[in-house]
Amino acid sequence: RSRGFPVTRTPAPKRAVRAAFDKAAGHYDAVASVQRTACDHLLALVSSQDFSPDRILDAGCGTGYALAGLKRSFPAADLLALDFAPAMLRQHAPGLARPLCADLEHLPIAGASLDALWSSYALQWCNPQRALPELARSLRPSGQLWLATLGPGTLGELREAFLHVDNNEHVLNFQPPEAIIKAAESAGLRVLNSERRTLHAWAPDLRNLLSDIKTLGAHQTGAAHRPPLGKSAWLRLVAAYEAYRGPNGLPASYDTFWLIAEKI
Repeated sequence: RSRGFPVTRTPAPKRAVRAAFDKAAGHYDAVASVQRTACDHLLALVSSQDFSPDRILDAGCGTGYALAGLKRSFPAADLLALDFAPAMLRQHAPGLARPLCADLEHLPIAGASLDALWSSYALQWCNPQRALPELARSLRPSGQLWLATLGPGTLGELREAFLHVDNNEHVLNFQPPEAIIKAAESAGLRVLNSERRTLHAWAPDLRNLLSDIKTLGAHQTGAAHRPPLGKSAWLRLVAAYEAYRGPNGLPASYDTFWLIAEKI
């Protein structure tokens, strides 16, 4: 348990993800350029509406990057910040939001108690058929869900490059937008707006790229532990990934889906 934060139990399959984010918390912001871009775009979509929430939860808040923007856009709102990695919550600027350590699929939030629920790059760690009803439950009627999540094209270069090495699963199979929309509608939410675009992170070589991906947690697959690649396999992987090199270096694609929905 974490000292200083109320903590609820995290299901066993997610413990490796929680441990990875706890370990990476102090370095996360240094490699999170794509995550910041996704947050900034979601905030622009949110701020373009005529909507003034009194109580907002940032679900899966990470190091708290979105909180300052939410505070600027909604200065009178009561902000809550939830993450299942205690070390992430410790990175927050003091006083911006009340911290909660819990899982998106098991929110310690009363039903119909939120005006808005923000979640950026967190839903992909969850089963949307379990998480979205829980998010919807916490919203009051006419409350809004503000979501950014990852689609199946995420880290496509890495997935393709590993086909030159073996047939194992090395990258998470993220849900397509159609599945997210269906789960949202089934949970009693009405879609107001949605967008999809691929964002890119860049690195000078594959070793640095993989280090950044590991820090961001996207390497977690839930598959059984595998030994490190041998020299021959590593060289095949490097050669395959070099086919994607561009003027900015080697890319990592993040297939990003933004959604604004209203509780019916």
